[in-house]
Amino acid sequence: MPVLIVIICMSIVTLVPRILPAIIIDRVKFPIWVGQWLEMIPYAALGALIFPGILNVIPDQPQIGFFGGLIAIVLALFRFHIIFVVLGATAFVYLLL
Repeated sequence: MPVLIVIICMSIVTLVPRILPAIIIDRVKFPIWVGQWLEMIPYAALGALIFPGILNVIPDQPQIGFFGGLIAIVLALFRFHIIFVVLGATAFVYLLL
């Protein structure tokens, strides 16, 4: 029985920080610039995670990763869906190999 109580308490402790922001965000009105800034966070995080991989995709040929990243940027600027951006950049790097 004590194990069940521990599991229930752990699930509550995990659930509260996940549900609380969703409840609060609906009730708070942010200025427009805050909303725009928050929308850019996923792109900045993806850029910080992906950019080192672009430069290290092939250690002795960093230009291949650079050109693949450039293709991804161009496709994203044309507002292609993220799946097509990733597939297009991957196909381009594959063709360069």
